[in-house]
Amino acid sequence: MKKIYDVIIVGGGLAGLINAILLSKADLSVLVIEKKKYPFHRVCGEYISNEVLPFLNSIDINPFDLGAQKISNFFLSSPSGKQKIEIPLDLGGFGISRYAFDEYLYNKALKSGAEFIIGKKVEDIRYEDENFKVFTNDEGFIESKLVIGAFGKRSHLDKNFNRAFIQSSSPYIGVKYHIKTDFPKDLIALHNFKDGYCGISGIEDEKYNMCYLTTRKNLKKYGTIDEMEENIVFKNPFLRAIKSNSEFLFNKPEVINEISFARKSTIENHILMSGDTAGLITPLCGNGMAMAIHSAKILSENIKKYYSQNLSRQQLEENYSAQWKINFNKRLWAGRNIQKLFGNTFLSEIAIGGLKHSAAAVNGLVSLTHGDIIN
Repeated sequence: MKKIYDVIIVGGGLAGLINAILLSKADLSVLVIEKKKYPFHRVCGEYISNEVLPFLNSIDINPFDLGAQKISNFFLSSPSGKQKIEIPLDLGGFGISRYAFDEYLYNKALKSGAEFIIGKKVEDIRYEDENFKVFTNDEGFIESKLVIGAFGKRSHLDKNFNRAFIQSSSPYIGVKYHIKTDFPKDLIALHNFKDGYCGISGIEDEKYNMCYLTTRKNLKKYGTIDEMEENIVFKNPFLRAIKSNSEFLFNKPEVINEISFARKSTIENHILMSGDTAGLITPLCGNGMAMAIHSAKILSENIKKYYSQNLSRQQLEENYSAQWKINFNKRLWAGRNIQKLFGNTFLSEIAIGGLKHSAAAVNGLVSLTHGDIIN
């Protein structure tokens, strides 16, 4: 008889891998399908809030064993560079590349008992007769009782499911580099420019992540990433200095198109969405990776109860959706509204000029997009 898994996880990023580890440790049969082969780079700010560190430690994950960089201070500049803020962060965090961290979590999930299909693309997911059929690009399908959607910010599967957010085009693109530069190791910086902002922070091996968000309009206007950066991004003097004094380690940047911060649903056709697939916070908030980890913890706890307490599918879906909203809806709302203050040249200058005299106000904005410590 063909095996029917307890859970199939579509996507092996942070949310998918944390779910795989937690559910495998609970003796559930878990299969993860990831279209790329580890290790690989993702467009990501690669900063994780300390709110999830106790939880990671509780499941024997210590990012500092991989060389993660402790980050405790924050620097913010306006597009002109004339307005700037530097403050200590109340909570702080750490920097680690997805290249290193995802591979580490992948190996930990394997040791926990999860199975993987690597290098295969999921073409469709169908819910039939209380089970799922997950179709891959080799024309076969695999069955499971539950499916977790952890396929990231944007996927062809979103179109298959006719999800509301995918119906509207998003103006945003994300670009990421790894660099070597002279920069404080304990600092995360956010530099604004016309129609965007760029974050810089330390990761492992004396390297730094440099990741920015801008618009497709800017790229279309100048034709290439290099030209756009020269005429838009590096107009900020702090970014100009980083460009002039850094070694760029990629042959070409990692780029993702049409990043959407619109509301998403946590359930689609009984598929349980986790991480960015359920909701994406604006990058300036620096909390996307922590949210992905936290959302996986919430979902895994609900799935374990579904099996151990013989809950109905409806109870599972309602419980998970309610808990997700309690933990993340206000953060996402705050992120969307705070983003309106930045990227726009005029508003950025005013906002940063007004905030620079109050560390408490800046940390207050940060706290709106972050949660409490989780264990």
